[in-house]
Amino acid sequence: MKYTTLGRSGLAVSTLALGTMTFGAESDTEQSHAQLDRYVAAGGTLIETADVYSGGRSEEIVGEWLREQSAATRDRIVLAGKGRFPVGVDARDSGGSRRHLRRALDRTLGRLGVDHIDLYQVHSWDPLTPLEETLGFFEDAVRSGKIGYAGLSNYLGWQIAQAASTVRGRFPLISMQPQYNLLAREVEWEILPACEANGLGVLPWSPLGGGWLAGKYSQGRRPEGATRLGEDPERGVEAYDLRSAQPRTWRVLDALRGIADAHGESMSRISLAWLGAQPAVSSVILGARTVAQLDDNLGSVDVTLTVEELATLGAASDPEPSAWPYGEAGREQRSRGLA
Repeated sequence: MKYTTLGRSGLAVSTLALGTMTFGAESDTEQSHAQLDRYVAAGGTLIETADVYSGGRSEEIVGEWLREQSAATRDRIVLAGKGRFPVGVDARDSGGSRRHLRRALDRTLGRLGVDHIDLYQVHSWDPLTPLEETLGFFEDAVRSGKIGYAGLSNYLGWQIAQAASTVRGRFPLISMQPQYNLLAREVEWEILPACEANGLGVLPWSPLGGGWLAGKYSQGRRPEGATRLGEDPERGVEAYDLRSAQPRTWRVLDALRGIADAHGESMSRISLAWLGAQPAVSSVILGARTVAQLDDNLGSVDVTLTVEELATLGAASDPEPSAWPYGEAGREQRSRGLA
């Protein structure tokens, strides 16, 4: 395992994080605990969860596992949680308000069986709640000792900039979770630069694009069987018909397959190695169903891609923006003067 600090902070984390969205849903308690054991044995430290994962059961599973660990193991773990999405049917059961986030955090701590969490993130932008109110909750939570650091998830570039400028000097806002992978690179246009400019470490979710970048799906053949799209081909942004209709998808998979064959590695490992090599990324969130899948993902730390291989993947996955302002004509406009 490799380690870095998260954003502009002194919080040391492993460069591969363990996401727990599958816990209690696609992975039962025994399989989830086995993943946690394997991850920690490999040197992993950052465990990511959220109150909406399996209706709170994911946090309970992590909490049950934590109670079985030694004090030394618990001390090594960096716990990251999220709140904001609906956890009930009442209007007060969602959003970025002080009321909801305070209640959500307390319930998360209860399910995890801890008195504080290292990193707590707002799960997405809330257009109905003033940003100052959401950030004020974070400030109070840091001062009370219930959280060590605050973070964002699924924010846009202007929202990140506004949040960072509002909190500057008040409390540590250090992370941002976006969807980011070889099939979803549009975050490079505004979101990642906003993170870099404001000292937020990037924690990508869906690094394998829901299994697409693991090479699970074939052109002209709708998925079947025990895969995420096999069970639900129209699943969200990963939907088969949506992505299979884009020629870029197959260009990326062809490039990945060639580099994976040259290395004698899985396409998953090559995909994760590419993502981990991106300058804004602090830790890549792995989301596995089984220990076997997790083992394959963890092996990506041993993969080093050449400059030429990174360029090949970059060219194949380029989302091809128009010339201005995100294309070649806007290169100088986008520069932060760091080169």
